[in-house]
Amino acid sequence: MPSQPMYTGALKRVPPPASAPYVSAAAPAPKTHPIPSSQQDSARTWLDEGDCTPRAAKPAAAVVFVRDGASGPETFMTYRVKSPMGRVAFPGGLGVPEDAAPIGWVGPSGEYWAKAFSEDDLGAANAAVVTAVRELFEETGVLLAGSGELSTIELTSGHECMASRLAVAQQDKTFADYLERRGLKIRADLLKPLARWQSPGFFHKRYDIHYFTCAVPVGQNPSLLAGKGIWGRWVSVRELIAHPMSVELGNEIGQDDTIGVPFQELVTPGVMYLLEQLAAASGAVAFLAKRRQVSLYLPEVKQDAAGTCYLAVQEKKV
Repeated sequence: MPSQPMYTGALKRVPPPASAPYVSAAAPAPKTHPIPSSQQDSARTWLDEGDCTPRAAKPAAAVVFVRDGASGPETFMTYRVKSPMGRVAFPGGLGVPEDAAPIGWVGPSGEYWAKAFSEDDLGAANAAVVTAVRELFEETGVLLAGSGELSTIELTSGHECMASRLAVAQQDKTFADYLERRGLKIRADLLKPLARWQSPGFFHKRYDIHYFTCAVPVGQNPSLLAGKGIWGRWVSVRELIAHPMSVELGNEIGQDDTIGVPFQELVTPGVMYLLEQLAAASGAVAFLAKRRQVSLYLPEVKQDAAGTCYLAVQEKKV
């Protein structure tokens, strides 16, 4: 892997491709996904007025952890409060301006990430990587960083680490300052690009989510942020996919907006599709090693003959 000692945050443009992006000679038919009853009015309003009041999607990032379990591949998921990423989602969150600041860096440079996610500038592509690593640290304590390309920090648990996670999450200190003080650089080479999902137009808050995947570094274990985390654990992907209408997980989380709610309504279609891909893998190593072209998931609101709104999700290769 090529290394880059310092990401400077420069907004360099990437030359446009020879042909228009997202074009496929044989695009698959859109998949459909139900819209919960609580969001039906918003979806109908969007169909009537949405084109007049478009909401820009803000950059975000999330990481799909992968490991092998007794029943096949497992991943770590958390509960989120009223998030465009889904009530149950992979660790991640919204980008902040500081994610574009200079930071110690090891691994593929902006050109690689811009091409992978079809971003038109290197600064946005690099910032997505920083967002993913920062949010992962805040939410789970897993830190994809080391002093160099052959090292990765271990043992991120403990009071001092939790205090630093809280400080970064509350923006009392920047993630870049935390890494610099400890002599660490982001290990971007530990991440692999996976997918890109944009929230439906009728959402009041829309995210443009860059999904990455990786294994948890040796010596580290995910743990919820003290005082903020509500639910999070490793889950069997195949069991979730096999029972999309089960309310067991929602009842386990025990929140007002999860109790009695089927699993497929707790996640976004983008999350469900990624879980399906992971469930189909023979194991964690095979999933991580697979060479794939990033998919862009574009959900569009549709309405059936009975007036019920649903999402038609087009998968496009970027």
